[in-house]
Amino acid sequence: MTQAPATTSSITGTDQDAPSYGTYAPTPWEARLIAFARRQPATWTGKRLAFLSRRMVMMRLTHPLDVEVFGQRMRLNPFNNVSEKRILFTPQYFDPVERDILARHIRDGFVFVDIGANIGGYALFAAGLAGAGARILAVEPQPIIFDRLVQNIALNPSGTVKAIACALADKEGEMTLFLSASNKGESSVKFVGTPGTEDQTVQVPARTLLGLLEEERIDRIDALKIDAEGAEDLILVPFLRDAPKALLPRLFIIENARGRWQTDCIALLKRMGYRQVAETRLNVVLERD
Repeated sequence: MTQAPATTSSITGTDQDAPSYGTYAPTPWEARLIAFARRQPATWTGKRLAFLSRRMVMMRLTHPLDVEVFGQRMRLNPFNNVSEKRILFTPQYFDPVERDILARHIRDGFVFVDIGANIGGYALFAAGLAGAGARILAVEPQPIIFDRLVQNIALNPSGTVKAIACALADKEGEMTLFLSASNKGESSVKFVGTPGTEDQTVQVPARTLLGLLEEERIDRIDALKIDAEGAEDLILVPFLRDAPKALLPRLFIIENARGRWQTDCIALLKRMGYRQVAETRLNVVLERD
């Protein structure tokens, strides 16, 4: 199979005609409700109040909103992407355990690879903490979401995040990406929809993780987050088999999709000397010395 090169975009590769930040600023009423939702604790009552506030805003909202989250500027479209809705209204509930562990691993020259970056929640969170010496790759295959990712990167001055438009898998070439009709952030090279629904497909360039890292001249990784909607094993198994030991990340944040894997990635990492340090509703976190 011939290799289809990944489409890449850095912070300078954005649409210069896009409306400037602040064009979609929340109204005072929206801003108060969003701030109220963000103050709510992770209790039953707190979550009910936060979701009520979110519903009140969503009932009238017809456009994206320009807001600050994790100290970063973002333009968020909460209508058809669960991740954007969570980050806009309740960032305190957005993987707090995982983000806390990630923050503790940040150091000078931090190298972070975000696979399934969506609109940049993890990548921009890390960029805001890591400083100008960091290097962050944000890999996202879904074209519409990739455009939003690039736009969010461009809204911030760090210059440390590079967006890469491709799917990662166990082979190079071109692959079919399955898109969820109800959640644009949910896409995978494994079928994720329900037969008979309006789920769509798109052809995208595919790379192996090792091939992409070699092309980007990355020789070490401090942390890697992977959320590939059940395709984590297609990406990680060949990488863990073929990568030099020096390239193995110190920290893994992996979406827990054991029921959809042919190879248990978490068990494989444990056999390789990683220890599990956390398991949340969505993810498993492993690290090595």
